[in-house]
Amino acid sequence: MVDVTDATFETEVLARSEQVPVVVDLWAPWCGPCKSLGPILDKVVGELGDKVALAKINVDENPQASQVFRVQSIPAVFGLVDRQVANSFTGAQPEAKVAEFVRSLLPPDEAEAVNALVELGDEASLRTALSMDAVHEGARLALAKLLVADGRAEEGLALIDGMSDANLEVRHVRALASEGGTVSVAGIEAELGSLLDRVKADDDARSRFLELLELLDPDSPATGEWRRKLSARLF
Repeated sequence: MVDVTDATFETEVLARSEQVPVVVDLWAPWCGPCKSLGPILDKVVGELGDKVALAKINVDENPQASQVFRVQSIPAVFGLVDRQVANSFTGAQPEAKVAEFVRSLLPPDEAEAVNALVELGDEASLRTALSMDAVHEGARLALAKLLVADGRAEEGLALIDGMSDANLEVRHVRALASEGGTVSVAGIEAELGSLLDRVKADDDARSRFLELLELLDPDSPATGEWRRKLSARLF
């Protein structure tokens, strides 16, 4: 990470973007959202090592550099590749969105190679993918699930630390870890069936039903069917 001034903008941003993608963070000390976004950018870009550079511009102290981007509000983040803006966003964003933004700046061949390794899905391929792109959410989730199933829950949970519980896959991995990594799908479905008629009137039954759903693969058609059955009983 480097603090960029009007005097160093050409060297640290434009010229540097000819070598690696440069993420430019336009901020100011009085900007509340800037204070929450800054550490996320530091973490996400830092995890990629020297594959991406991070440049921070205090708009109050460096008006010429900030005017290049014609921003109307901050925080504003721009991704430069070969002196051109390749992507941008404004306002504070969650870590997953920031990671997606930064990955979009990587060379296509590298991004495709990472995705291919994730598709293979074995531990060695997933670890290789993360060595190339440490913030790839799909690789982190897939490896976390493998590790949890193998009894290495602590290592697996560390991979998804900070990911939002709004993500069904994240909740699934955490639920599996709480059960020791392995579950009987047939046993879970049998219990779901026994609870179904009680979920509307019985809070405990409904809570247990929802807990069991988290243990099922969120991409499985059976899981979707159980969710539809629950909705039909509740509404």
